Amino acid sequence: MHGSDLLPRQRSLPGKPFTSLCLAFAFGMSAMASIAAEKPGANALTTVSVIGLTEVPIYWHLYTYPSRAAADATKAPQSAVVETFGKVWLFALAESEWRPLTGTRVARIGPLRIRPGVRYIASYMQAATSPGFQTDVHQHAGPEGLFTLSGEVCIETRDGKLIGRAGGEPVLIDGDIPMQLTSVGSGVRRSLVLILHKEQQPWKVPATRPWVPKGLCVKPN
Repeated sequence: MHGSDLLPRQRSLPGKPFTSLCLAFAFGMSAMASIAAEKPGANALTTVSVIGLTEVPIYWHLYTYPSRAAADATKAPQSAVVETFGKVWLFALAESEWRPLTGTRVARIGPLRIRPGVRYIASYMQAATSPGFQTDVHQHAGPEGLFTLSGEVCIETRDGKLIGRAGGEPVLIDGDIPMQLTSVGSGVRRSLVLILHKEQQPWKVPATRPWVPKGLCVKPN
């Protein structure tokens, strides 16, 4: 698991325009205007086709804005604006030091382990689950980043378990790793999720290797 930087907003660095990363994004679908109701599990916000990722370490940047208009005014072709959990968000995949001209910085998550030259889809999602909710065993064909806004989630893999909680470090899981997620704690878990997966595959696929969780995320009776 890698950390995020919860730092005050800074302006773009001179001489480091976002386009210098050679990231060419084409939107697969536009962001939903709003998530009126929270459905259990992960629900899509928007997807973006990612072409030409460089060998520079890539991070997921999260910023908030007071209005959709303010976010749209800052949005570059290489970013996405979504509305969820009562806020307007700007999501971007870029090198570590990238900054938009405006906005409040929330987190920088990464680096994301990717293969240069591979065509990826960035699936941005929101998840709202009550304690006890549990997914099936699955994996992704690329890294997953999970930023928890409220509640707590536990992810079990072959290597043990990872915990994502509000105010804590985000969870970052490499691609092609079988996992199972369980909502724990006492309140509704709300998370923002990025799944960067290969273009020819869906965002979620069954585990390719047999694996049975040990129940590390379930409290003993």
